Amino acid sequence: MKTFLKKYGKWFLVAILLFIFVLITHELLKDKLKGFDTTIYNFIISIKSPFFTETFKIITFFASPIFLIILSALLFFIFKNKKYGLLSLVNLIVIVIVNQILKFIFTRPRPFEWMLIEESGYSFPSGHAMVSMGFYGMLIFLIWQTNITKTKKKIWTIILSILILLIGISRIYLGVHYGSDIIGGFVLTLSYLIIATSAVTYYLKYRRNKKTNKK
Repeated sequence: MKTFLKKYGKWFLVAILLFIFVLITHELLKDKLKGFDTTIYNFIISIKSPFFTETFKIITFFASPIFLIILSALLFFIFKNKKYGLLSLVNLIVIVIVNQILKFIFTRPRPFEWMLIEESGYSFPSGHAMVSMGFYGMLIFLIWQTNITKTKKKIWTIILSILILLIGISRIYLGVHYGSDIIGGFVLTLSYLIIATSAVTYYLKYRRNKKTNKK
């Protein structure tokens, strides 16, 4: 059993995540998510205050196009391996394109009656959820490929994981997305990340073996 999970566990997880996404889209098309989304919104908005409103406005900015474009550019200088910087940028572009395609497929209106900030476009799946999970998730993966200490790797993993979660919560709190938009965006992008990082791992291993054989 352990051998099976070690070999196929991540693909089993991909299947589960995709099943959850399909289930959400099925319920969305059947218009059966109102109660679920309202419950999540009421729970999160129960902490509503000027402090949390301003805090979540700042947090949501960390998944904004302007911030991520600037951060992507900075990664070219931060990572010694410039391929990591290029990978981060390409990864971001892919996620944005996929998100826009899905938004135009489902054309779900935003919860305008809940909005604390102005936002346009369709609601499902959440662009901020997909971009934060995809971009920062790939960044976590790339950090683990570097030579920094394991302790620093763990610290950055925790920080970025919390940031991803808070960005998702911020979108619900600010009333620009339903809870199902966030969950749908997270599970779909996490499944994509597992596949993408597996492909990158294989590529990096191939490059290392090629260099070793040349020596």
